[in-house]
Amino acid sequence: MNKIIGKPLDRVDGKLKVTGEAPYTADVAIENLTYGVIFQSAIASGKVIQIDTSAATAVPGVVDIITYKQTPSLVKIPFFSSPQPQPTEKDDNIYHDGQHLGIVIAQTLEQAETAASLVKIIYEEATAIVTVADAEIFEPESIFFGTMPGKITRGDVEAAKAQADVLVEQIYTTPMEHHNPLEPSGTIAIWEGDNLTLYETTQGISATQKAIASVLNIPQENVRVISKYLGGGFGCKALLRSHTILAAIASRQVKRPVKVVLTRSQMYTACGHRSQTQQQLTLGATTEGKLTVIHHIGTSLTSLYDDFVEPVGAATTMMYACPNLEIKYRLARINAATPTFMRGPGEATGMFALESAMDELAYTLNIDPIELRLKNHADIDPHQGLPWSSKFLKECYQKGGEIFGWFQRNPIPRSMRDGYFLIGWGMASATFPTNVETASVKVEIFASGKVRLQSGTQDIGTGTYTVMTQVAAEVLGLSVQFELGDSNFPKAPITGNSITVASVSPAVYKAAIAARDKIIQMASKDPNSPLYQSQAEDITVESGQIFLKHDHSKRDSYTDILRRHELESLEVTEQTSLNPEGKQYAKHSFGAIFVEVAVDEVLGEIKVRRCVGVYDAGRILNFKTARSQVLGGITWGISMALMEKTVMDTNQGRIVNANLSDYLIPVHADIPNMEVLFIGEHDPYVNTLGTKSLGELPIVGVAAAISNAVYHATGKRIRDLPITLDKFSESGID
Repeated sequence: MNKIIGKPLDRVDGKLKVTGEAPYTADVAIENLTYGVIFQSAIASGKVIQIDTSAATAVPGVVDIITYKQTPSLVKIPFFSSPQPQPTEKDDNIYHDGQHLGIVIAQTLEQAETAASLVKIIYEEATAIVTVADAEIFEPESIFFGTMPGKITRGDVEAAKAQADVLVEQIYTTPMEHHNPLEPSGTIAIWEGDNLTLYETTQGISATQKAIASVLNIPQENVRVISKYLGGGFGCKALLRSHTILAAIASRQVKRPVKVVLTRSQMYTACGHRSQTQQQLTLGATTEGKLTVIHHIGTSLTSLYDDFVEPVGAATTMMYACPNLEIKYRLARINAATPTFMRGPGEATGMFALESAMDELAYTLNIDPIELRLKNHADIDPHQGLPWSSKFLKECYQKGGEIFGWFQRNPIPRSMRDGYFLIGWGMASATFPTNVETASVKVEIFASGKVRLQSGTQDIGTGTYTVMTQVAAEVLGLSVQFELGDSNFPKAPITGNSITVASVSPAVYKAAIAARDKIIQMASKDPNSPLYQSQAEDITVESGQIFLKHDHSKRDSYTDILRRHELESLEVTEQTSLNPEGKQYAKHSFGAIFVEVAVDEVLGEIKVRRCVGVYDAGRILNFKTARSQVLGGITWGISMALMEKTVMDTNQGRIVNANLSDYLIPVHADIPNMEVLFIGEHDPYVNTLGTKSLGELPIVGVAAAISNAVYHATGKRIRDLPITLDKFSESGID
């Protein structure tokens, strides 16, 4: 089992998934189960006057009906748990269409659905605010829960604008988008006395445990959250949602387990979305192509009751060396649910604008887009003034360009053809921050030969089960079983912001080493062991055997050592701590994406033909799962560029394409073969294993690369996503 870190091993949970044996939340079999169906607001603005449940109550099998008046707030749920219980006063206001107003609990799902359809709600309707033009716009002092300022400045932006040789000033827009994981969000809530167990679709079992305890005002230790498998999250399952609160309250009231699974359409109003944005971006440069000013103003739409900002300027602050910069955020309040994190939050949307503007600047200056980026390469973080923990972006440009054939490109728009198709090549940079949090892992080595590791992390489909198994197996030299998804296990952070591998794998590594060293120490002190009085540095492990490096005949085994000591098992729990030296470095992952598009000259149809992505994401623990992450990210970037858009009725404030028939996402025929390469350099300052962030990195830059390729193909610059044929001129793309 040695030397398996980095190998493209199959997923350890793969067989369970392809055979349908992996128990997702809604699959868990629970005795005496009841079913909950949520009823929602049918208007976007106004007040609830009356909820009439008489017809619903008369449906056979109905156990109970609970309205929002009997619950904590189902709208103003804190992003993070609060030490204070939530206020009990009730708010009759309707803030958005689809707002949760209560739940029907019945013996069967069909009975609950029928009863929910018969709940009659009387409203006092008001005019909904749906567009930016009608919205209240303001500038927040801070964003992202207070972690980032609402305005970032360095140098003198206005003076630099006046002195720039060349200015590119444009507005780029992105639409509201929804996550659409294959598995809808759901909860099974079970009360046993004062203790609550939740089988939950969550990206953070510990965070959910803490948040629901805060909302219900019960001790955190009274809550257990279980999530063994998750059918995608992408951010919409990162926070506590109202369906979980309703399921927990319903179960406590009816004194039976309650299952709630959202419908696909309910996912569009209950689990967040990527905010619609408008980005004003100004780049100023010298005639040689050196950036002198960047001015980035991002306006995003939020709800009437929360201040969630899409941090479009996060990458702009650090991507290129530029002495004068200003990032400013604005918020517009509309009658919609609060946005949330969506894969690559801020970077995916912000880099569409920045990398499109860089391409426009390259054309204005008649400089190759890669050359322009190299001229402005940030050798240190230009905002923090810190050196990078590692950075191989130049290598990404070079290798990606070589594989793609970029350096033979004719830069003139409309210069490349294939029959009726105009061919375009485009590229863009990618980046995402590398963040690390503390995590804990327990290792148990049993005399039977079994080894079990446990950590309260999650596998949201990314391969966490597999890579953690690889790390432990290499250290211990034998097969292991890695368990996750239970808040009773040692604590680990949420699976979001691309932190799981960087945070949990070092804890696995540390705990496995501690357990291995403890076994070795027991052997070296045991007169009955062949390794008696041997030095730890002279001993290695493989296939469950512990032996001298220079004399393999002197060996012992985990099983024999434990049995001689009359131990059924050995247990070690370790927690990582953040590396204080890491604060001296700026930590990011980087990449470069190259695409080729073919645009039908008559119809305007756009097809992505080729993609090459090269990424600097630190040490890769499993090439197969890492490559899978990149393929998924690039696919989503293609979708973002050409297809995805949530459409809201501007009269009613209602989402009109809340399904997978009308909300367009790619199918296999839309996606080309992709070439993926990792630089794979060990980052010594992030963690002991040298890993960096990867999961959200590959979506970043793809939309810009496609937009740039479309311009190269057609000579038409589309700055409003998605790029659809109606955005070309009525007479075609001539």
